[in-house]
Amino acid sequence: MSQIEKKLKELGIELPPAPQPAAVYIPAKRFGSNMLYVSGQDCRVNGKLLYEGKVGKDLTVQEGYEASKQAMINTLAVIKSEIGNLDNIKSFVKLLGFVNSADGFVEQPYVINGASEFLEEVFGEKGKHARSALSANELPFNTPVEIETIVELEE
Repeated sequence: MSQIEKKLKELGIELPPAPQPAAVYIPAKRFGSNMLYVSGQDCRVNGKLLYEGKVGKDLTVQEGYEASKQAMINTLAVIKSEIGNLDNIKSFVKLLGFVNSADGFVEQPYVINGASEFLEEVFGEKGKHARSALSANELPFNTPVEIETIVELEE
């Protein structure tokens, strides 16, 4: 068991199988010898969205935060399926978070903090990343969040 998986276990988190794409794309794409681009992940648990709807209308910021954290857990599952060992992550380079937002909702950064804080808790310095947190008027399947990630891998 990798050190990162031990840390996840300490936090009571078991990675699910990597979610399968819902359309015509691949879950992740390596580029160069040490970069991995992970397609947008949502907050599914056992194939069902943890939450549905717009943050600021159907969901609270805290529920959006939890959805964001789950999206990052799903991202880690994809990464593990691609590289085998999460200890081979050198750093999280970029996180792009979309929030299915109600009209007038402007707290997207606090929602995406669920993913960012989780990465820092699990990976420490390696989990710190550049980030954008954007509003979306709709997201696929009525998910409250979608997160894309770029990861640098050990050579």
